[in-house]
Amino acid sequence: MNALEALLAEKGTLLADGATGTNLFDMGLTSGDPPEEWTLTHPDRIRTLHQRFVEAGSDIILTNTFGANRHRLKLHGMENRVRELNAAAARLAREVADAAPRKVIVGGSVGPTGELFAPLGALTFDEAVDAFAEQVEGLKEGGADVAWIETMSAPEEMKAAAEAAHRTGLPFVVTASFDTAGRTMMGLAPEGLGRLSSDFACEPVAYG
Repeated sequence: MNALEALLAEKGTLLADGATGTNLFDMGLTSGDPPEEWTLTHPDRIRTLHQRFVEAGSDIILTNTFGANRHRLKLHGMENRVRELNAAAARLAREVADAAPRKVIVGGSVGPTGELFAPLGALTFDEAVDAFAEQVEGLKEGGADVAWIETMSAPEEMKAAAEAAHRTGLPFVVTASFDTAGRTMMGLAPEGLGRLSSDFACEPVAYG
């Protein structure tokens, strides 16, 4: 049983943090700048944000790594710093979690690549797995308890991220983003996510 499963079994319901980007803008992040870079340039602010979430009652805090994959980072010329950024972000969150007066889980935030998969785009499944694995390896190195694969739309991308987590040996959670019509941007319905979970490389800790 991993740390997330153990805490869920103990408490029954867990509260996760949220709105990281909104909070960082309130703390001075400028539109267009990569929030992931703040892990290195403003670690005190990232640490403070994690601490505020813990004080607000969060059982799960997410690393500042939503867009820290090579495809998103290349937009800012930072594609060669994937592992560094993810490991540093996980260490910051781990530091805050370990200092908390209760058990707090560190979820390694893994967001979409921002690329379209072939044949609609140029990204292949294997390339996506490699990109996600690079990110998850950094998160694991920094001490993340679980890969938090979030705000996904494409089934192929969810499968690729799950494969990467499995390859890295980190348990994972998968969440999809549904619009007001009840489907993801790529047309997946909620019940489809439930069926899709059986196609992942291994069973997720949770999905939703």
